Amino acid sequence: MAEAVTTNIPVPADSGAAKKPLLGLSFLENLSEMSMLRQIGLLVGLAASVAIGFAVVLWSQQPDYRPLLGSLAGMDANQVMETLAAADIKYTVEPNSGALLVKADDLARARLKLAGAGIAPADSTVGFEILDKEQGLGTSQFMEATRYRRGLEGELARTITSLNNIKGARVHLAIPKSSVFVRDERKPTASVLVELYPGRSLEPSQVMAIINLVATSVPELTKSQVTVVDQKGNLLSDQQELSELTMAGKQFDYSRRMEGLYTQRVHNILQPVLGMGRYKAEVSADVDFSAVESTSETFNPDQPALRSEQSVNEQRQSSLGPQGVPGALSNQPPGPATAPEQTGGQAAGVGAVPPGQPLLDANGQQIMDPATGQPMLAPYPADKREQATRNYELDRSISYTKQQQGRLKRLSVAVVVDDQVRIGADGQAVRQPWSADDLARFTRLVQDAVGYDASRGDSVSVINTPFAPDVAEESFEIPFYSQPWFWDVVKQVLGVLFILVLVFGVLRPVLNNLTGAGKGKELAAGGVGGENGLGEIAGLDDELASDRVSLSGPQSILLPSPTEGYDAQLNAIKSLVADDPGRVAQVVKEWINSDE
Repeated sequence: MAEAVTTNIPVPADSGAAKKPLLGLSFLENLSEMSMLRQIGLLVGLAASVAIGFAVVLWSQQPDYRPLLGSLAGMDANQVMETLAAADIKYTVEPNSGALLVKADDLARARLKLAGAGIAPADSTVGFEILDKEQGLGTSQFMEATRYRRGLEGELARTITSLNNIKGARVHLAIPKSSVFVRDERKPTASVLVELYPGRSLEPSQVMAIINLVATSVPELTKSQVTVVDQKGNLLSDQQELSELTMAGKQFDYSRRMEGLYTQRVHNILQPVLGMGRYKAEVSADVDFSAVESTSETFNPDQPALRSEQSVNEQRQSSLGPQGVPGALSNQPPGPATAPEQTGGQAAGVGAVPPGQPLLDANGQQIMDPATGQPMLAPYPADKREQATRNYELDRSISYTKQQQGRLKRLSVAVVVDDQVRIGADGQAVRQPWSADDLARFTRLVQDAVGYDASRGDSVSVINTPFAPDVAEESFEIPFYSQPWFWDVVKQVLGVLFILVLVFGVLRPVLNNLTGAGKGKELAAGGVGGENGLGEIAGLDDELASDRVSLSGPQSILLPSPTEGYDAQLNAIKSLVADDPGRVAQVVKEWINSDE
């Protein structure tokens, strides 16, 4: 037991005789005592940690870049960079896509600067300006015609590119050489390739407009000889399909406009009565787009009219007897004898009186004409003929009818009315259905507003039903994690956390390990000195009160002095047992062996 006490003799606090660490840094001495492999590994780990820390700091401080220009193709890159540099705007170029990137905060200012400098993508299409170049003296007619065709193709491509949804266009014209022979005459043709923006397409009317544009720009070029293709190889210039689709689109638009017109009429008549949002109205129009032409001719036999009349009255008589060559006409038998029907007052001639001779009465006296006072003569032979042609016209009407396309064939109107809201006696809103008379009045109003025609088959339905309660719309707010500032803050926080983990999790334990080893060596050296000078300080009882007890071992550990109290010594021993139980067990073992 005495030996154990001797082992724990207190050491004076004065350790000036101990060896000082290298350059005042104990960890450097410990580092020098390590093996070369451990030194290299430790230095590489520290360098890697520091490099990673700097990389994380730089990454967290890196600003958010946004694309200013999708590509520098067709633009003067030097002019763009000089403009940005003059405005003190930092930029970078994406190596993969070639996009020009600037800071998100400088995006608007950079675009204004480029627009103010007049920087825009250059048009690489060659138009009629090719004709402004001077041509050589020996330029052939073929080269002149080729330049003209090239300029015309470029101008058409520029015009087509200016249309919406079209990013670029190329036009190819095949204009044959003129020939004096009709049999060798050939018509020109054209091909158009359009490049559309991603996600966009051309309407049939737009394709037809491109075809008409090209066809009217080239002499003798018909629309059927123009072909339009997109960048995916789809044929867009099918004439028959385009005509059908265009007509169907126009008819559909016309029907929608007509329905919108009638719906607006219903709104105008019901909104002042029911209020906004108290009803819903829809109109469906059946429109007839068929073209009908008809011609009709009708007659009215009850109203005849004399259109023309032609009358011929011919009478011939001759005072001469039969003359001419004897024949059928000259050898006519005498006419039949006629006996007088009256007797007494008139003389009955013995025979027929020759034509032209005075007529005698029964007494043989000449018969006088009362009107003229001249004797009446026997009539000469006469030939009389009458002919009449009359044309009558019946009442006839001819009508030519061509029905207009887009004629309204049938109209259907549906109106849903919400219950009426009234304030009850208790001040609460009470819903009450509309009466049948009110619905009938609303029906008549709608019928008059849309021009209801029962013979056309129109239908108007007005019903009353309670509407579903409106659900309060939630205000749409952009999540905070979608805000640009959020990711900047996250980058800063991640960088700080990584640096803290690197410092307190890697660097600090390594430095503590190196520093702790140096302190242990100092304490061990101090303990050895105490053992060697045990005889010299055996009588220094006054100094023991201010010294600390040193527990010998591979690494000396200081214990509290006796003057610090029992509790301090007990706590120090507990800490020693918890930190290094093996060393404490070795000391206790030595005490037991010494007692034996």
